[in-house]
Amino acid sequence: MRTAIAYLIFNRPRHTRETFAAIRAQRPSRLLIIADGPRAGHPTDADRCRETREIVEHIDWPCEVQRNYADENLGCKRRVSSGLDWVFTQVESAIILEDDCLPHPDFFPYCDALLARYATDERVSVITGNNFQDGNQRGAASYYFSKFNHCWGWATWRRAWQKYQVDMPYWPAWKTSADWRRKTPDRVERAVFSDLFDRVSRGEIDTWDYQWTACVWYHGGLTATPNVNLVTNIGFGPDATHTVAQGDLEGAPVSELGLLTHPEQVRQNLAADQYVFNRNFGGNEHPLRLRNQLKRRFARVLRAPAWLVRKCRAILGQRA
Repeated sequence: MRTAIAYLIFNRPRHTRETFAAIRAQRPSRLLIIADGPRAGHPTDADRCRETREIVEHIDWPCEVQRNYADENLGCKRRVSSGLDWVFTQVESAIILEDDCLPHPDFFPYCDALLARYATDERVSVITGNNFQDGNQRGAASYYFSKFNHCWGWATWRRAWQKYQVDMPYWPAWKTSADWRRKTPDRVERAVFSDLFDRVSRGEIDTWDYQWTACVWYHGGLTATPNVNLVTNIGFGPDATHTVAQGDLEGAPVSELGLLTHPEQVRQNLAADQYVFNRNFGGNEHPLRLRNQLKRRFARVLRAPAWLVRKCRAILGQRA
């Protein structure tokens, strides 16, 4: 593999064995490993962190390995952001995988090719391996462009990451700007992400990825998104940090990408993004959306009372 892989690990040896095997199969020439330290008050963390780090000591192929290990727990927000800051002082571009993100083999050459193709194209900020379109094909090419930079297996360049600011100092002014309204024309989407970015800005969510989304949007970047899912998250379970579930859950299935073909234009696919927002970010169920539906129906009643009469007669007839 031409591209360096940045691999983030913590305290999940079972998941690390599985995902590291996928990396080993690719035999990357450069590997940068980032690890968080054990949490205070979690008696099993020290052993689990040590066991996890031992797994990635077994490099049995020619590879330049660099390690950035924290002695104490920094948390998701500071460990991932500081780790990737370090990565992009070392390399110009990287594929980024966390210990619970299991890639299809096609994910790696897909990232390799697109990192080269869009290396200097400022319109493209991210390459993701995730697809949440439930089988809907978006365009005729192997991938399309989205505003959503899903990060369960992704890649980017130093030129994009160097704009990242984990504390989002630009947010207070940006959220009242015309640019923010232009980039979030759906008022429900605007309400959802305004709330998320507000909470992140106040330090209420220990994460790094909403800040990355804000950064990409703020700078007008797009994300290359495959037309099949190339990475599955195997981390849903009781020991997860954010994707907590009562028992271990299977991630979304992955598929072969096949021969790589490129879209003719770098342009956001609006239909795909509306689908993702409605299905993955609660757009369809949001109270504002329901209220809008009720308002439209009420307006229809006022405009067409005959329709209401027919509807009432139909309901009464069914009951009779």
